[in-house]
Amino acid sequence: MSKKRIDELRKKALAANLDGMVITHLDHVRYLCGYSGSNGLLVITEKQAQFLTDFRYVDQARKEVKGAKTYIAKKGILPEELANFPKFNSKNMRYGYSGTFASVNQLAALQTALPNALFIKADDLLLDLGWVKDKDEIELITKAAAIGDEALQRVFNLVAPGVRERELAAELEYQMMMMGSEQPAFETICASGYRSAMPHGMASDKKLKNGEFVTFDFGATVGGYCSDMTRTVVVGKASAKHKKIYNLVLKAQKAGVGRIKAGVACSKIDDACRKPITKAGYGKEFGHGTGHGIGFYRNPIHTGPRLSAISEDILKPGHVVTVEPGIYLSGWGGVRIEDDIVVTRTGGRIITHTPKNLLEL
Repeated sequence: MSKKRIDELRKKALAANLDGMVITHLDHVRYLCGYSGSNGLLVITEKQAQFLTDFRYVDQARKEVKGAKTYIAKKGILPEELANFPKFNSKNMRYGYSGTFASVNQLAALQTALPNALFIKADDLLLDLGWVKDKDEIELITKAAAIGDEALQRVFNLVAPGVRERELAAELEYQMMMMGSEQPAFETICASGYRSAMPHGMASDKKLKNGEFVTFDFGATVGGYCSDMTRTVVVGKASAKHKKIYNLVLKAQKAGVGRIKAGVACSKIDDACRKPITKAGYGKEFGHGTGHGIGFYRNPIHTGPRLSAISEDILKPGHVVTVEPGIYLSGWGGVRIEDDIVVTRTGGRIITHTPKNLLEL
């Protein structure tokens, strides 16, 4: 699989009049050759794929890297090590690189190591790298989603007045790791009461109170691939206002999920979620996009395609996306409901299975 992915990128580079690609972003490196460490560089030319890392990862590279030769750097500053490869420094060699992910220092080191080469931003060749998942990738994401489902069920049993948000977030991450998650997909969100109106309200020392929403937004990681799920519950009994806001978000979320299908514009999914919320008078309280693709841990987890009003992306079979509308009422609370969905030719297959009815805990 790694060789096939490298060959596909090589063809795209040659078609773009490039002699090669220098891959600096670790998720791109992992997708292309399988390496999951924290220091790696991949150079792809017409006839060769060369992977570079340092001594700390000798055994890991030997086990993981496929489709490329491995070179162990002496200094550990990988771009500088390319000076040891004269064949990469031919006059006017044109290398594509990611302007989005390559740092200024990395680019300067590349230019110093290969002074005869030209470095050209080639983000368009890397933009959708890994967006379409194969069977094995979908299986890993599905496993991560299953871990998240089970962990959340266990944490629901701990939701009670007086418990701190930070305690619930820590328990959620612990349970996921005990079931096989490599690490949290991102910093777990656990926000209660007025803090649930903060879309990215990271867990705090605030104690839960009766009559408050609690929003959990979290994910597990399996084989480097992440899940991403959000559920909102009520501590104690839900009020009429709780039910009204929650059911409106649930209606919107189901409308968006129902539109998932290969060939559908991502902006249409956003529109399906946004219409009922706007019609009910809460359009301004839904200020973020409807969803995003998910993939590797470091990507960060948000990748393409993007489900938003301004997105030009079109859903394809094998995309794995989230649908996560929300309403956030400052000073009172908020609701967000999010599922992970595999895009197929005939619809969308939800792989997050925690019930979406309003739970009173």
